[in-house]
Amino acid sequence: MREWDSFYVILGGAAAALIGLQFVVLTLIAERPPEDAPAAGAAFATPTIVYFATTLLLSALARVPWQSVAQAAATWGFIGIAGAIYAFLVARRMRTQKAYRPVFEDWLFNVFIPLLAYAVLVAAALMAHSHTGEALFGAGAAALVLLFIGIHNAWDGVSYHVLANMQSGKRGKEDE
Repeated sequence: MREWDSFYVILGGAAAALIGLQFVVLTLIAERPPEDAPAAGAAFATPTIVYFATTLLLSALARVPWQSVAQAAATWGFIGIAGAIYAFLVARRMRTQKAYRPVFEDWLFNVFIPLLAYAVLVAAALMAHSHTGEALFGAGAAALVLLFIGIHNAWDGVSYHVLANMQSGKRGKEDE
């Protein structure tokens, strides 16, 4: 796994920085929260942090001096299964929150693509012993996809809040 060091250092650094930036943005947005903000946050904002954190975790685990690939693979498998379960929880939260009606893109980037990334992670874990090189690419691809999902969702969430706040500000001025 030594050849993957730079890849995971870059990936982990990016995920860590984006986690911090997401906290700053959420703090700024908190000034004007929507009516059902906690449920919407659990459905949309929290998964973004989980995707960044999972990327950071996978990057950190790549730096562990494993005795064999089997130990790393077992960890990938556990993370993949836990992530898939979490994706179903996110789907339930998206359905039950009332602040925002999810569109196809929301389902795609909050449930379907994450499920695919977690499935690739599980597949990498299962084939690590017999196809180590391909498994390393699979785990790397899953981590990269989760990072990009997090970036997309962070941008989507910030854009939504900025535009919603602009709209509510315009309505408030028209009412005066």
